[in-house]
Amino acid sequence: MIRALRNVPLAALCAAAVVAACAKGDKAADSAKAADSVAAASAAATPPVTAIPAPAAVAMSDANIFAALDEANRADSAGGALAATKGTGAEVKAFGKEMMKDHHALRVGGQALAKKLNITPEPAAGDTSAAAHKTLADSLAAMPKGAAWDKYYVDHAVTGHEAVLATAQNAMSATQNAEVKALLAKASPIVQQHLDKAKAIQSKLQ
Repeated sequence: MIRALRNVPLAALCAAAVVAACAKGDKAADSAKAADSVAAASAAATPPVTAIPAPAAVAMSDANIFAALDEANRADSAGGALAATKGTGAEVKAFGKEMMKDHHALRVGGQALAKKLNITPEPAAGDTSAAAHKTLADSLAAMPKGAAWDKYYVDHAVTGHEAVLATAQNAMSATQNAEVKALLAKASPIVQQHLDKAKAIQSKLQ
């Protein structure tokens, strides 16, 4: 074998070595491209997290307050129901069930008070929360279940509850009705508990 190699020109041996190295390099490049493609596809499959807007404190009538709270409770209850069935992690599923139950109860209470006060809920001018909630719901419905879905849902639970707390604070300053203030005072600690729990779950999904 050694004699055979001695008879092979040095240039040919070098060329063979170069070809082998190039082949290995091509395989490594192909593997890197494949990994990049998978990462890009994964990123594209997860929509960006968007904050749910909170209506401004100015010009918030009681009708605007009831509309904002009803929409938030409706969206959070529906999202929780989806998380209870589509969520993968045990904490996410349990959180979804809690959201569904608590926000349904808050919504029923708000609707009952609006009826008692003879107030028809009406969104404030420029309130885009309903459209934002629909976009989120469509994304959650379209995404496949799994770890990415859980994180997307919980990330929005954090931003959504922050927006609801801001809305409640604005509404407390805007309304002059004692019963509306009492409703907000009762709901705010529940929303804060949800926010704290969502953040705790979020920290484990990073």
